[in-house]
Amino acid sequence: MSTAAAVKKPKISVPFDYSKYLRKGKLPHIWCPGCGHGIVLKSLLRAIEKSGLSKDDICMVSGIGCSSRTPGYVDFNTLHTLHGRALSYATGVKLAKPEMKVIVVTGDGDALAIGGNHFIHTCRRNIDMTILVYSNAIYGMTGGQFSPTTPSGSYSTTSRYGNIEPVFDCCELAKASGATFVARGTAYHVQELERIILESLKHKGTSVVEILDSCPVYYGRLNKMKSASQMMELIEKNGTVSVKQVDKLPPEKVQGKLLRGILHKEDRPEYCEEYQKLIDRVSGK
Repeated sequence: MSTAAAVKKPKISVPFDYSKYLRKGKLPHIWCPGCGHGIVLKSLLRAIEKSGLSKDDICMVSGIGCSSRTPGYVDFNTLHTLHGRALSYATGVKLAKPEMKVIVVTGDGDALAIGGNHFIHTCRRNIDMTILVYSNAIYGMTGGQFSPTTPSGSYSTTSRYGNIEPVFDCCELAKASGATFVARGTAYHVQELERIILESLKHKGTSVVEILDSCPVYYGRLNKMKSASQMMELIEKNGTVSVKQVDKLPPEKVQGKLLRGILHKEDRPEYCEEYQKLIDRVSGK
């Protein structure tokens, strides 16, 4: 064998083509410089690509808020709906078109405050949809008010002297309400987030993925964060620990941190399938 033949050619990786999933006429987007929502969107699109789902088989639904602008930029079947009501619309879509993959993009305020009751009962019913909760601890689009995930003591436009309310743990709420897939990722750990979203898309039932994100304009400025990159570094260093590492770390390294990864997964009858069985039984089929 010649020397030339023995040399392996380097493997050339082709950059992922995000443009095939985007509505180019809707760009540039409205997200602020330093916002992590664009990072999350890219992880979502890579996960969709790996899932093999056709664009025509996806319906993306959102309510109101910064994260809820996402459907406007993607080339799927999309619905941009009312504040806190994304899950109601998504339920209607899934019941009318059970063959579709329904993805709900929502924020911590949209999902857990004004839409909290819908969130609980969607999880309880175990409707087959993926719910992505972009959690940046603030109402970004509507003026910087505190949300159910704003840390106690943090400042917002409606907590000028520090927030006195305790936070919701989105993942624990989802699990307790009956969601059969619950996970947490971050806008910093982008490859891990991609894998988590992919697994949520494959799951049959209600999948909830809380995504820790950053809002440098409202939350960052009001809480004396120096830069968007500093906020990302805080997510990486101080905010979370992987479920794969937690057993190997001393207690002091875990205390006060949120777990990251797939936190809960189970099989349970899916709502639309059970509803169809009821229809068949009542109609005598």
